[in-house]
Amino acid sequence: MPYYRAVGEIPRKRHLVFRRPDGGIYAEELMGEEGFSSDSSLLYHRHLPTAIVKAEPVEDPRSAAAAVPNLPLAPRHFRTGELPTGGDLVAGRRLLAGNADVRLCHASADRPSGLYRNSAGDETVYLQSGSARFESSQGAIEAAEGDYVTVPTGTIHRWIPHGTVDALVIEASGHIRTPRRYLSQCGQFLEHAPYSERDLRGPGEPLLAEGPEAEAPTPVLVRTRGGLTSMTFAHHPFDVVGWDGCLYPYAFNIADFEPIVKRTHAPPPVHQTFEGPNFVVCSFCPRPLDFDEQAVPIPYNHHNVDSDEFMYYVAGDYAARKGSGIGIGSVSLHPAGFTHGPQPGAVEAALGAAATTETAVMVDTFRPLDIGPAGLECEDPGYAWTWAR
Repeated sequence: MPYYRAVGEIPRKRHLVFRRPDGGIYAEELMGEEGFSSDSSLLYHRHLPTAIVKAEPVEDPRSAAAAVPNLPLAPRHFRTGELPTGGDLVAGRRLLAGNADVRLCHASADRPSGLYRNSAGDETVYLQSGSARFESSQGAIEAAEGDYVTVPTGTIHRWIPHGTVDALVIEASGHIRTPRRYLSQCGQFLEHAPYSERDLRGPGEPLLAEGPEAEAPTPVLVRTRGGLTSMTFAHHPFDVVGWDGCLYPYAFNIADFEPIVKRTHAPPPVHQTFEGPNFVVCSFCPRPLDFDEQAVPIPYNHHNVDSDEFMYYVAGDYAARKGSGIGIGSVSLHPAGFTHGPQPGAVEAALGAAATTETAVMVDTFRPLDIGPAGLECEDPGYAWTWAR
């Protein structure tokens, strides 16, 4: 996170004795990235966060659901609305596409998840529809349609949907951060950034398990790069009375992204929202279109020689794809070896347009994406030929 936050009770200085009401000492936990060399937060627990009573391996369904290369090389269209509803926002994830840097999953969840800790990388969950309560050891966030919720590596958390939630889950192999060019050398958002600290929502107060639940042994599903473990803590891990620092879960709504508009068409880097290891995340939002009298206000044909383009269409009308079968909930995958652009006739139809209503989330990866089982299950086999119609 780019700025400091303090929640709940904390002592005057770090690493001083901080006593509980019964005279005992709260247990400190420093949660930090890159071996004490990057962002961190200091948490104060009622119980030892190291106290576990059991650790058991858990069969990982991913090992039997491998992704396959995009061969023959072709643009792809996944209709996520055709995937079944059910499960939770952790165990119910279904792989659309991925590589060693990032996994892109869809979930249509209708029940609470168990406690979960991803110790292999950060996650960003985009809620395309519905709402949910995100609960973590650092507090809770109410998330709604259009929210990105970014969860730092190692955060113990769970998801409680309010009804059914459709979501895109971005699982990184490292950390997901604000693009460096938006920040000062001290981490403050700069004036040219398309969003600011005021747009980010973190936990506002501690979330403490109470009663018998607080004292009972509690299992947490832990993911590492080697697989899954069910780790049972001696007490419920939601026992943090206070914390401070720059590392915590937060939400950012796509409607708070301020589009950057040029006189002629601007390329996708103006839409960048986050960066991860060998990938970026962009937000395409409703905005005024290019305002030169001769401007072509939709994308030109382009060949991204170093990246695959994964686009999730979440609201509005995406004029450049009209006639291709793309709709709300669709995902297009345009690989690096393919030149793509507007559908036939879209340029002429767009001339003179003053604004666009489109909303989409794009993930550009700098290594090829393989196709996951869920992608194959909901693929539109005719999409690759729509430019030839």
